[in-house]
Amino acid sequence: MKLEMNLAWSDAVRRIGGNRDVILVVAGVFFFLPYFAFMLISPDPLAGMSAAASNDAKAVMERLSAFYGQLWWVILIIIVVQAAGMLGLIALLSDRRRPTVAQALKLGARKVLSYITAYLVLGMALSFALMVVLLLAALTGATWLAGIVIFAGLVAWAVLFVRFSLVPPILIKENVGSPLKALARSWQLTHGNGGRLFAFFVLLFAAYIVVMLVVSMVLGLLFGLFGTEAAHFGEALVGSMLNAAWVTTFLAVLSAVHAQFAGPSPAALSETFE
Repeated sequence: MKLEMNLAWSDAVRRIGGNRDVILVVAGVFFFLPYFAFMLISPDPLAGMSAAASNDAKAVMERLSAFYGQLWWVILIIIVVQAAGMLGLIALLSDRRRPTVAQALKLGARKVLSYITAYLVLGMALSFALMVVLLLAALTGATWLAGIVIFAGLVAWAVLFVRFSLVPPILIKENVGSPLKALARSWQLTHGNGGRLFAFFVLLFAAYIVVMLVVSMVLGLLFGLFGTEAAHFGEALVGSMLNAAWVTTFLAVLSAVHAQFAGPSPAALSETFE
């Protein structure tokens, strides 16, 4: 089956509209609030640097490393919380019986470990392969090979992202528990549609970037009229709203694409909400 982009988009919009109030609450709690709080409590890592230091790339990198090094645990908590929210939202976007918010979040929490493990395995496998190829390229003494290897690594990352993008709906809608099985199932479902999926995702992301730039510019100028603190607050508010809208939309698209390739969620899915 070839991906029908228009059908997938229409289905995604229908899924969001069909349970809009509940979805907005979940998106607000899991995607808007954590991101908003993090941006508010996070000072500009470059604030207070002298003009000379700001032009020193090493000084900038050291300050950034220290900044994120202190907040690594906050970032980790946000990642886990948002992962649970993403999986719970996938459950709310299911085809058959819609669960309650509590049931959806409970299921999402149960699948968090599988979700994180799946993408950790994928990331480590790609990193290991890239490291081996870079080492072999270094042994040849041809420095130009390193650039080719890095470019090939970026292409491989894009391919793998597309082919394994359906892991979240597979974990939830097909009630798969094994991370490896979820990866294998995503590879199977996306077979023959890698190019179409990549083009679809690029179009969605390009549209998001345009909206983000326009909204950020307009509201950024508005908040900037009230001073630096208001500008910082406005940046956090707008960025968090756009983040929540993007994540919600993309998850709805993934759910719609999965339904196109795999068919409606089985009726047995309802048993997982009991």
